Amino acid sequence: MSSQVQSKGYAVPEVLVSTEWVHDHINDPNVRIVEVDYDPSSNYFQGHIPNAVLFDWRKDMNDPVTRDILSKEQLEELLSKNGISNETDIVLYGDFNNWFAAYAFWTLKYYGVEKVRLMDGGRKKWLLEDRPLTKDIPTFPRAVFRAKDPDSTIRVFKEYVRESLRMRDKVLVDVRSSKEYTGEILAPPEYPNEHAQRGGHIPGAINIPWALAVNDADGTFKPRDELEKLYKERGVTPDKEVITYCRIGERSSHTWFVLKYLLGYPNVKNYDGSWTEWGNSVRYPIEK
Repeated sequence: MSSQVQSKGYAVPEVLVSTEWVHDHINDPNVRIVEVDYDPSSNYFQGHIPNAVLFDWRKDMNDPVTRDILSKEQLEELLSKNGISNETDIVLYGDFNNWFAAYAFWTLKYYGVEKVRLMDGGRKKWLLEDRPLTKDIPTFPRAVFRAKDPDSTIRVFKEYVRESLRMRDKVLVDVRSSKEYTGEILAPPEYPNEHAQRGGHIPGAINIPWALAVNDADGTFKPRDELEKLYKERGVTPDKEVITYCRIGERSSHTWFVLKYLLGYPNVKNYDGSWTEWGNSVRYPIEK
């Protein structure tokens, strides 16, 4: 494990690996590197880390019929066909500062996957460091992966969120941009086609944009002391149950990861239905 990541003082430093560590383990048969992309045509297929397999966020991480994350059985098949067993170390990375890699991390943790980590800085840092890329698509012998039943302690649905509004022991964190939070825009410019009928935020939610947790230069996570200050100054403290949300659940997974693993908050839940669900729901209150 690279001291480059551990030196930041995180609560659970082993959930992160550095680009250097990944570079040194490209050919390690016990490690499976996975690129998670929203748009693989602009990323993975233009060049990826050698021996990295692809998880297409839209096709592989979601069930389009039920509008849900993939099922336990679908996850087992996805991992098994990519040569991933329960003994394999999974390293996730991706575009947009690991937005979708963090979503995949959260999903894997939801099904009890233990040996999974994020590459700090994601695709952005790998490219900045001019590390090797390939267009070759790797194949691995099929493995057998067995997932666990869903962990209800890290996921909530809209009814739960509605019951939680303004409760003193719970805090809602809206991790979208300030313009999305106020309702000035309905979606980030990267995804203009996916939005809700109404602009605004869930009543009582605190706006702490996900991007404040990372360094602009290379997309790596900020040190623990800076992260603690960022959240505690806004009333997001470890004694409360924290519920994160964004628009479709990927940016909120990123903040969920920061709070749960880098800061060690004991009770953090992701509302992955997020604004596209809440903002479109009849008789669900909003604020602007």
